[in-house]
Amino acid sequence: MSQPIFIDPVEDGAADPTVIWHRFRQEWWMFYTNRRPRLEGPGVGWIHGSPIGVATSPDGRMWSYHGTVQGLDEPGSSELNTHWAPEVIWGEGQYHMFLSYTRGAPTYFSGVGRRIIHLTSPDLERWRWQGPLTLNSDKVIDACVFHCPDGRWRLWYKDEANGSATYAVRSRYLTMWDDDGLTIAGKPDAPPHEGPNVFALGGHYWMITDEWCGQAVYRSPDCLAWERQGLILAEPGTDPMDRCFVRHAQAVVQGDWAALFYFTHPEWDEAAKPEPKTPAERRTTIHVARLWIEDGVLMADRNIDGVTLSPPKD
Repeated sequence: MSQPIFIDPVEDGAADPTVIWHRFRQEWWMFYTNRRPRLEGPGVGWIHGSPIGVATSPDGRMWSYHGTVQGLDEPGSSELNTHWAPEVIWGEGQYHMFLSYTRGAPTYFSGVGRRIIHLTSPDLERWRWQGPLTLNSDKVIDACVFHCPDGRWRLWYKDEANGSATYAVRSRYLTMWDDDGLTIAGKPDAPPHEGPNVFALGGHYWMITDEWCGQAVYRSPDCLAWERQGLILAEPGTDPMDRCFVRHAQAVVQGDWAALFYFTHPEWDEAAKPEPKTPAERRTTIHVARLWIEDGVLMADRNIDGVTLSPPKD
């Protein structure tokens, strides 16, 4: 079965999960966007004004709510701001968060600026603002960061202002970033998408992106040139809470397989309605799938009874 592994107990809107090993507490931490599906009011206010939630687990199987992350706002800001899609990594001797950030909690999408903000932490709880990255436009979200075989860190992101395509920047030490150009084309040349995630598995580098009808898969020998493989996880899961498309996923590699954490709208008929309207349609839940490689092809199964994660070896 592919039943949820975590449901936010306060807002009921957990989405965009990223999972990282807390090397000091010796446990897994899940950071996630925490939408507000029960919020009344016009437009898309329920999507904005979202905090970042945290859940913890000793083994990746049982998750406990750990509250929301404080201290992520721009210095001096006292308003309710929007926090989306945290990318959290360990690198260069500390934790880093690359956060999709919007000032305020607007009830509309048109004209709303979005930035990716860099924060650092010694312990995943106390965060220091490092500032926004200079990227392709002022409508960027969904950072993914990976240390590539050429010795550079790369950050991939969705540029909503340029076809909802994936672009990248590169850095030696996660500080100064240089433009790396277009990575995966969007509209009109290719499907628009979001939520890139990069990982190494089975002797190749892989990127998945969310096309809102399953996860597109790309393979690379070097994190630079990417070849499309197709879609995975486009079919409904067997659990009644996992019948919708797999959305905005992150892989945690475990030797020769990987756990893929993702979210769904369990009560939204995606094919029939353009946008979720009711609190039930808006709510989101976190699930996990299993990834592995067969003959150089990335395979996936969402109909599993959870996963058990081992601590990283490094």
